[in-house]
Amino acid sequence: MVSIAVNRGRENVAMLGIGAYRPQRIVSNAEVCEVLDSTPEWIFERTGIRNRRWTSGDETLRSMAAAAGERAIVNSGVDRSKITALVFATSSWLKLTPHGAPAVAYDLGMNGIPAFDLTSGCGGFGYGVGVAADMIRAGSAEHVLVIGAETMTVGLDPTDRGTAMIFGDGAGAVVVGPSEENGISPTVWGSDGENAEAIAQDVDFLEFMNKAQALQGTDPAIEPVGRMSLHMEGPRVFRWAAVTLPRALSTALERSGVAKEDIEVFVPHQANARINELMRKNLGLADDIPMANDIENTGNTSAASIPLAIEEMLVTGKAKGGQLALVLGFGAGLSYAGQVVTLPPRPIEPSF
Repeated sequence: MVSIAVNRGRENVAMLGIGAYRPQRIVSNAEVCEVLDSTPEWIFERTGIRNRRWTSGDETLRSMAAAAGERAIVNSGVDRSKITALVFATSSWLKLTPHGAPAVAYDLGMNGIPAFDLTSGCGGFGYGVGVAADMIRAGSAEHVLVIGAETMTVGLDPTDRGTAMIFGDGAGAVVVGPSEENGISPTVWGSDGENAEAIAQDVDFLEFMNKAQALQGTDPAIEPVGRMSLHMEGPRVFRWAAVTLPRALSTALERSGVAKEDIEVFVPHQANARINELMRKNLGLADDIPMANDIENTGNTSAASIPLAIEEMLVTGKAKGGQLALVLGFGAGLSYAGQVVTLPPRPIEPSF
């Protein structure tokens, strides 16, 4: 009988380096309220956001992803020839075909490696890290570059009180590779399709194209085609998060083999400061544990939020490389993914 070969990988993996890119344009709550029917104070009270970053000039999703990826490679000290796969977590690449990862790999001088997009909304980065770690453990890759990047503003209705004040743009990346000690726990992930429409695009692509075709030749000032935009049922998402996420965090701790008391840093997805504080309390983490609050001046950047938050904590000294962190991303799907990780070293090339 013919024996088929089996890959053999490395059991211990870790985040070896992190990089980020933050758009130059800073948008305050006051600027958002020039269009949105709200006040800066109300926005901060409900979300914890004061400012967010929006792309401007020649900044694109592709350029931000490549910039974050480049910084992660430099900060990791890993030769790019050793990076044998790229996972691109995003929900805002503007084309279904071709997908974005091969273009980003080309921009980074790694043309030819396996490169694919992973779409799981705000949980995308956690999914990407889980996939990358398992690829290395299975022997399918040596080192993997995981990039989470979004231009959420391309799909925003600036008058929608449920989304316009929340989202921002940005990119974060990590190099995942073999390590002496394991630095990434088994991933705890899941989804809830029953509540999927709580965060959803208002029309699908076919509906939008049919509408545009039907309105050909009409005056756009009278019958505008409009645009596809993201809508969210905030209270519904909040209720789901309050029930689902504490259980997911507890399971992540259980599967990691790490005691709650050993967690040194908490990095939840930067979705809403109120949800993050609720999760910390429900899990029983110490009041003084460093907790990411990148949302205050970056906004919710979906799949980019966790690497951006980690990078901010390392650069400002709120956290240190080597500390144990509990991370969890959640959102569209509705889906979530979390791990216990050892934080990578402080970036030598920070994003700010």
